[in-house]
Amino acid sequence: MLNFMAFESLLKHINKKVTLTEEETSILVAKLKSRTYLKGQYIIQGGDVYKNQTFIISGKVRTFYLDDNGGEHIVAFGIENWWVGDICSFVTQTAAEFNTQCLEKTTVLQISYDDLQQLYHDIPKLERYFRLIVQSAYGSMSKRIVRTHSMSAKDRYLLFTESYPEIAERVPQYMIASYLGITKEFLSTIRNQLAKGTKS
Repeated sequence: MLNFMAFESLLKHINKKVTLTEEETSILVAKLKSRTYLKGQYIIQGGDVYKNQTFIISGKVRTFYLDDNGGEHIVAFGIENWWVGDICSFVTQTAAEFNTQCLEKTTVLQISYDDLQQLYHDIPKLERYFRLIVQSAYGSMSKRIVRTHSMSAKDRYLLFTESYPEIAERVPQYMIASYLGITKEFLSTIRNQLAKGTKS
């Protein structure tokens, strides 16, 4: 049985893009499953097929990949009211390139690939909703790529803390450094400069 408050979070998110009728809402709810992961558990691991779209109700996650030397590179974080996971793996139903790991106890709502395809048929508005979500994610990723090549690490850090203050407060600094593509030592230097009000 789904927690009503949990579903309300998702419904509010959906209603920002499209409006569902009571009947459509009931059809959607019947397809949703709730799951709670413990800290350290993976929602998806590289090499597996991502079979469930995942919406965070509470908790936080990181999405990362491993380089040839085993180094971790964080590409995204996820907190409440965010969809997370490897979207390419989900859409193509092929092996995931990324890992999504819970950084604390995390409760999610999930919908399987097959059920979502059926929902697209039964409720076309949901196909529009997910298309808008993917477009937004693609736009954010494109901007991040440009900023990585055009902004200093200090400016990228400032933009990150301004854009995602809750994430900046809730994840370790070494993970933020990985997300920014810098070492934790360099991030520490940047933070010290900002604290002293000095320029890089």
